[in-house]
Order: sequence, then C-alpha cells, then structure tokens
Amino acid sequence: MDSLSGRSLGRYHLLEQLGEGGMATVYKAFDTRLERTVAIKVIRTDLDQDPQFLSRFDREAKALARLSHPQIVHVLDAGESDGIPFVVMDFVKGGTLKQQLGSPMDPGSAARMLAPIARALEYAHTQGIIHRDVKPANILLSEDGRAMLSDFGIAKLLDPQASATGPTMTGVGIGTPDYMAPEQGLGQATPQTDLYALGVVFYEMVTGRRPYAGDTPIAVLLKHATDPLPRPRDLVPNLPVEVERVLLRALAKKPQDRYPDMAALATALEGLADVTQPQGTRPSGSEG
Repeated sequence: MDSLSGRSLGRYHLLEQLGEGGMATVYKAFDTRLERTVAIKVIRTDLDQDPQFLSRFDREAKALARLSHPQIVHVLDAGESDGIPFVVMDFVKGGTLKQQLGSPMDPGSAARMLAPIARALEYAHTQGIIHRDVKPANILLSEDGRAMLSDFGIAKLLDPQASATGPTMTGVGIGTPDYMAPEQGLGQATPQTDLYALGVVFYEMVTGRRPYAGDTPIAVLLKHATDPLPRPRDLVPNLPVEVERVLLRALAKKPQDRYPDMAALATALEGLADVTQPQGTRPSGSEG
C-alpha cells in the first residue's frame, strides 16, 4: 500500500510513488521552497537497528552529494522527518533501462549506452565511492536518450556493517542478487564488484536474459559463485565474437581475472560502440 503519497517530509510534498524495492520506496515530490519537482527515496527504518544509523546516514549522504558527473543523478539533500530518513535526488523524466529489456538488443547500441555509465563509475571510484547496486532499474533514461546512474552509494547508507568494518565491506543482504559478484555475496564490496554488476547488465542487454536464475536469492548468489557462465553466443549465435570476449572477461569469477578497473571496461565498451551484429540468425534462449 502506498501510505506516504500526499504527505510531506519537511519541505518536500510527496506526489506519487514511482517505484519500490526491498530497501526503500521512490516518490515523485515537490520541493515547496525551491518550487521544483524532485525524486525522493524514502528509506525503510526497520532495515537498521543501529542507534547511530541516522548520523551515519547523514554523513554518507553528504559524501554522495559531492559527486558531480553528467551521468550520475545528483543527490540534492538528505534528512529525516518523523523518524523517516530520506534522500532527495534530481527527477529524471523518462524511464529506466529495466523497462527496455526482455529481448536481445543491438550490441553496438548497448555498448554506446553503457560506456558513459562505466565512465561515471570510474569517476566515483576515484572519489572513493562504490555503487554496490548497479542494475537496470538504477539506470535512468532521460527524454533526450542519455543514460544516468541513480542510487549511487545508497546501499552503503543502508549497510549496518559500514561504520564498523570500513569501506570494503557491505551487508550480505544489501544489493540485488541477480547482479552481485561472487565476492559481494560473501560480504565484500570493491570497485571490482561494480565492474561485475555492469557486466551482468551488458550481458542481459545483448542476450535478453540474465546469466543466472534461481528460486531464492541465495540460490542465485551460489550460481554466480560456482556455475560456469552460460556462453553468450550459445544464446545469441550471431553475437560478435568481440562482444562475447568483453562479457567473459567482465564476468570472470575471480576479481583479478576481470578488467583491472572500470576505466579499462569503459574503454572496451567504447571500442564496441560501432560493432554490428550479422543478420539472419535467430536468437535463442531469450526471456521476456
């Protein structure tokens, strides 16, 4: 049930619910002070029993607000109202990449869309910030076709272990199993986990399906850790070899076997931007 539409959190009046996940709910809202439309992510307060949660949440949100990149949705504000913590972000009028998936995309178009996202992740990593939840639902598409990354660092804001264990750890339950690297399922978060997750997004874009599925989140995590990667060209036989080569390296089980950093993956994606996929071979194994 959408219980907050019509209510106000401080100066922000919640207009309508835009989406809901396991950690938070996103609303379209009106900033009554600056008279503009914004997006607000309202955090579930039952996720963290740490009495220092709000102070850590505020500290991490301020760090995110310092990120400035054209492909990163800007954090405008953060706070709490009546015990409800929230993050205020730019409102991007458009859809999400998730809404565009379900069948194989042209690999050149997919690479052109994701290369700027990889550059955004590269920038954030140089600032010491890891996304931790790269997935199609967090890639927004503006009306002019630009891809923008949202929810940057939100997972760390919600991580009950963050203040105790440092920047390379995250709660095992924080993140989205379909896109989590093997090591993230064990509680580790590094730039390499973002690289793997972006590789899963690219895999889903060009094959029409995610590499692993399971009945439970734990089952999916185990497959990421132990099952061989289903070869992309087994699913899309006419997929260019150079596209499969990038996917196999980005989705290596061991972090050291992947691209050395996000800059290298971005360069690889940029190199695929003009690749063409031969016609006449029907893709197989796609999911709707």
